Amino acid sequence: MAGAGTLPGMKAVFAAFAANLGIAVAKFVAFLLTGSASMLAEAVHSVADTGNELLLIIGRGRSNRPRSEEHPFGFGRERYFYGFVVSVMLFTVGATFSVYDGVHKILNPEPVHSPWVDYGVLALSAVLEGFSLRTGVREANRSRGDRGWCSFIRRAKAPELPVVLLEDTAALIGLVFAFAGVALSVITGDGRWDGAGSLGIGALLATAAAILAVETKSLLIGESASAGMQQMILDALEESPGVLRIIHLRTVHIGPDSLLVAAKIAVRETDSAAQLATAINAAEERVRAAVPIATTIYLEPDIYRPAMADQTDPSIRAVLRSRSPRAPRPPNLSRHDRPTDPKSPAIPDNPSASDNLSPPDNPSPPDNLSPPDNPSVPDPEKPKDTSPPE
Repeated sequence: MAGAGTLPGMKAVFAAFAANLGIAVAKFVAFLLTGSASMLAEAVHSVADTGNELLLIIGRGRSNRPRSEEHPFGFGRERYFYGFVVSVMLFTVGATFSVYDGVHKILNPEPVHSPWVDYGVLALSAVLEGFSLRTGVREANRSRGDRGWCSFIRRAKAPELPVVLLEDTAALIGLVFAFAGVALSVITGDGRWDGAGSLGIGALLATAAAILAVETKSLLIGESASAGMQQMILDALEESPGVLRIIHLRTVHIGPDSLLVAAKIAVRETDSAAQLATAINAAEERVRAAVPIATTIYLEPDIYRPAMADQTDPSIRAVLRSRSPRAPRPPNLSRHDRPTDPKSPAIPDNPSASDNLSPPDNPSPPDNLSPPDNPSVPDPEKPKDTSPPE
C-alpha cells in the first residue's frame, strides 16, 4: 500500500495538521502579548484542530489492520469512530472553552494590549488556513463530481475530507469573528467586544461539531452504497449468465474502501447445484470488476414470485430504484427467460413469515419460470385427443 500521505484525502489531512500546528503556536504567543480573549479562543480552537487531524491520521492507520476472528470484516469503521471523536473534541475542547472564555471576558472585561500583534497573527493564520482549505478543496474535487458541497459532505463515505473542509471553513469564519472582536474592543475601548468575538467562535465551532457528529454517526452505524454504485452492482449481477434478475439487494459500508453486498438472485427452477455455483461465482467476479470496493459478496439463489412482493422492504425498493432508469430487460435474458413484468417487485427474505403479504391470485408458476416436469399438467399448445376410446 502507498504511504499514508499519498492516500486519497490524506494529503489534505497532513496539510491541515501542519497549518493548525503553526497557527496554534502563533496564536498562543499573540495571546501572551495582548491578553485578547478572542485570540485565546482561537488558539484553543487551533490546538483542537491539530488534535483532530492527529486523530484522523491514527484512525486511518488503525483501519488498515488485517482481519481477525473477532473482527472478520476488518477494522475499516475505525475511521468513522475517530471521525466521531473529532466532532466530540471540536465541541468539548473548542466550542465549550470558547463560550466559557467569552462569558468570562464579558463579565470581567479587560483592554486589549498591542492589537497589531493580534492583527498580524490573524493575517498569518488566514493565509495558512486558506492554504489548508485549498488543499482540501482540490482533494475533494477529485471525487465530488457534479455534486454540490453540501451534498458531498452529506454523502461522502470517507470522513477525512468532510472533517477538514468543515474545520477549515469554520476556522476562516472564526478568524473574522476574532478580528472583529479585537478591532471593536480597540475602537470602542470596551473589552466586552473581545468576549463577544469569543462567543461567536464558540457558537461557530458548536455548529460545525453538530454537523460532523450527525454525519459520522450515520457512517458509524452503517450506510448503504450510493445510488449510482447500487445501479452498477445491479447491472453487473443482471448481466451475468444464469441470473434472471435481482429480487432484493442490500449493501453496507464496512469501511470507506470496503463494501458488503448481499443479494437474492432469481434463477431457473431446473438449474442444478453445479450450475448455480458457477453462475454465482461468475456474478461475484462481475460485481468486483464493476465495483472494486465490493470486498465481501453474499448471493442467495431463489425462485422469483412477483405476486408475493413486500414493497415496503427497503432492499426491494433499492432494486426498483436502481432499475427504474434502465432498459426494461437486462441484456442477458432471452425471450423465454425474461419476467413478464420487469418492474414488478420480488419476494422478501422469508415470505412465509411476513403477515402482510397477500397470497398470489394464481398459484401456478409465473410466466418467466419453466413449468415443472409434471405429465399430469396438459400442454396448452398441444391439441387434445378427442377420438373415442377403443
